[in-house]
Amino acid sequence: MKAVNKNRPVNLDFKTIKLPLPALVSIMHRASGVVVFFSIPILLGILSCSLESESSFNELKDTLDGFFVTMVVWGAVGALLYHIAAGVKHLFMDFGIGETLEGGLKGAKITVVVSAVLIIFMGVWLW
Repeated sequence: MKAVNKNRPVNLDFKTIKLPLPALVSIMHRASGVVVFFSIPILLGILSCSLESESSFNELKDTLDGFFVTMVVWGAVGALLYHIAAGVKHLFMDFGIGETLEGGLKGAKITVVVSAVLIIFMGVWLW
């Protein structure tokens, strides 16, 4: 039997672990994918109501003028925009671009900046 290493941590405190930016971008890509998955029925329902008739479009327009509904739609579309930006970064990595530590960090920074700009533009457009 092998001897157990006595220097290993017994209990990890996740609040003290500092993840690098590429890891956070990857984790947020997965989280945004979950948000997009659950927001698809909401967005498809909005699209369906907008195309049903002129009266349902006007009712939908009145409903979407509310602050809470606008925030929900902005969150759903923001998650989609972030997921697309991070997905493009992952596609570049699949082609061998940005696989080094420096390239991964640079790609993560570009992903954060591009998605932040897109989400802010979407927020301005919604309001």
